[in-house]
Amino acid sequence: MYERYETLRLFEQSKDFFETTVCKNIEKYRKGSIEIEFTDKNGNSIEGAQVKIRQKSHAFRFGANIFMLDEFETAEKNELYKKRFCDVFNMATLPFYWNALEPQRGKLRYDKNSTPYYRRPPIDLCMEFCLQNGIEPREHALAYERHFPAWLRGKDTKAVKFLLEERYRQIAARYGDKIPTIEVTNEMFWWEGNTSFYDEDDYVEWCFKTAEKHFPKNQLVINEATEECWRDVRRATSKYYSYIQKALMSGARIDAIGMQFHMFYSREEELERSGSLYNPQNLYNYLDFYSRLINKLQITEVTIPAYSNDPKDEEIQARLIEYLYKLWFSHPSVEQIIYWNLIDGYAYVENPTLEEIRRSQGDMTIGENVYYGGLLRFDMSPKPAYETIKRLTKEIWHTSLDLESNTRGRVCFRGFYGDYEMEISHGGMTKSFDFTLSRDMPNLKFEI
Repeated sequence: MYERYETLRLFEQSKDFFETTVCKNIEKYRKGSIEIEFTDKNGNSIEGAQVKIRQKSHAFRFGANIFMLDEFETAEKNELYKKRFCDVFNMATLPFYWNALEPQRGKLRYDKNSTPYYRRPPIDLCMEFCLQNGIEPREHALAYERHFPAWLRGKDTKAVKFLLEERYRQIAARYGDKIPTIEVTNEMFWWEGNTSFYDEDDYVEWCFKTAEKHFPKNQLVINEATEECWRDVRRATSKYYSYIQKALMSGARIDAIGMQFHMFYSREEELERSGSLYNPQNLYNYLDFYSRLINKLQITEVTIPAYSNDPKDEEIQARLIEYLYKLWFSHPSVEQIIYWNLIDGYAYVENPTLEEIRRSQGDMTIGENVYYGGLLRFDMSPKPAYETIKRLTKEIWHTSLDLESNTRGRVCFRGFYGDYEMEISHGGMTKSFDFTLSRDMPNLKFEI
């Protein structure tokens, strides 16, 4: 047997868990029941109306980063990337990295015609794409020390706070009413010591209290790396948990907890390093654990490598993703799942020479665990993992019904939460309506 199939073992041994917990929770927490009544202009019930109900989008957010928007070598690749993105996702993570948005003090790169910067398309360009395609933008990340601009390094805490609040203010003024989810801090334990600000005991609280001042109506999210989210002990003394708890007790408003899930392990160490992370009951326990603090969780950055384009490797990637997405989607506190890099061969590396090689030849120097971490191959062809997510979100977790109104002029159904379009035909007349199915919503009534 191909040895990588061993990564699936714990999932396959948990069939009872998936049937009794995962499947039932998806039905319980991701769907709702509704009754819709149809009347004529005199208020009389309309019996026998033909009703077509089609889900347009999910309330749950499935996304990826949009870092390669108009970044490819050819126009054909750029257009295909956009199509592949829109065919599956309803959320996009936008690159608000400070060093790319303000590479020189006061030289901002928000405008769509800004100077190119690899894997950092201008935010206005990203916003235009999202608006045109019904995709919700997501900000990443306001305070992320590893990507602070070079001109900021070495400045004291007072100066950093002043400049960081200026950045908050700029982003809020330009995008605050357009981007619901604001990721305030990212990877607090992976800082590089470039500013003394990150040595301060209250930097998390300060970041969130300052964000609340400038983004009072937005969802404020904290985000952290895989190891800190899923490997640390499940007790209040764990690093990430205690950071969040301390900030909350200090009056910071944190609305959701972000949890990365990058499997950045080499093929040789995959089985050893990923064991507990591919244990479904263990993952569910961590979700329960963090939801004790805040009951809104986001799986913010996902990478599951295939390690090659060999069909067996791609099959294992797809099967792992299916198990993981089902598990995360089933948990009542999870509200977003964001895959990271959509396409093989265009992951972030710090050496620009490798970037140039990769863009022109698809060079694998960056490592097979990162290079083959996408859902599309380097030539943009869909991998089984891409088709798996598309099948889950567009078919299995999708509501499409043809109904007929009863003697009381009503139809009843249970569907996935989200936006719907409805077409009603009766007596030679057809009308269309849009509606949203959400938790605790009242029954609807339409006049036709």
